[in-house]
Amino acid sequence: MHLEEMLAFNKQFVEGKKYEPYQTDSIPNKRMVIFTCMESRLVELLPKALNIQNGDVKMLKNAGAIIRKPFDSIMKSILVAIYELQAEEVTVIGHYDCGMSHIQPGNLTKKMMDKGIPEATIQTLENAGIDFHDEFHGFDTVEESVQQSVSIIRNHPLLPSHIKVHGLVIDPATGKVDVVTKQD
Repeated sequence: MHLEEMLAFNKQFVEGKKYEPYQTDSIPNKRMVIFTCMESRLVELLPKALNIQNGDVKMLKNAGAIIRKPFDSIMKSILVAIYELQAEEVTVIGHYDCGMSHIQPGNLTKKMMDKGIPEATIQTLENAGIDFHDEFHGFDTVEESVQQSVSIIRNHPLLPSHIKVHGLVIDPATGKVDVVTKQD
């Protein structure tokens, strides 16, 4: 039912040309990539708290703003933004009260099975080398998690030396931002 409501709204949005105030090109005005959490409380709060307008940045998201592997899809997107879309800075923004800090792979696996994923499927994936703990574990502190993601980006062999990489944490209740690490 929600999708139908969205599609009906979209039809009116397009017919009423309500997209016009948002028209821009694909180059980020602020020459920045922001990598943050998919947290729904940040959808509007984060841009407002940092004065980000439509077209200002490339916004990448995943669960927890976590990069664990140097060639995952987030890192590839960051590199494309730098080499193809003129980004010159990368900012990782985690948030306090993040659900990923509470994720326990064993509990997640149980929830998968409760929703109908056969235990045999999970066992097959584990036998094929998928380590559920490595793939789904959370973190102890958001600051450490942000620092880990920043470190992977900063030390990436394909990152140009002039690119600045920063780490922040935002409070999803107030929008207050704390600096974890900043390059000048």
